[in-house]
Amino acid sequence: MEVDLIFKIAAIGILVAVLNQLLIRSGREEQGLMVVLAGLVCVLMLMVREISDLFDLIKSLFDF
Repeated sequence: MEVDLIFKIAAIGILVAVLNQLLIRSGREEQGLMVVLAGLVCVLMLMVREISDLFDLIKSLFDF
């Protein structure tokens, strides 16, 4: 796993946490929840891409 990917995930997490707290403190809990869900989807999209690359590597390693 690349260090760059870890930094991207950490940056998304920090940004989502700050936005969520700002929205909760201003009384917009629903929008805060939507920000958290959007951040989760972004991180999952990054992870799916990496898992796909891992499966391709394993497939080429065992020559299937």
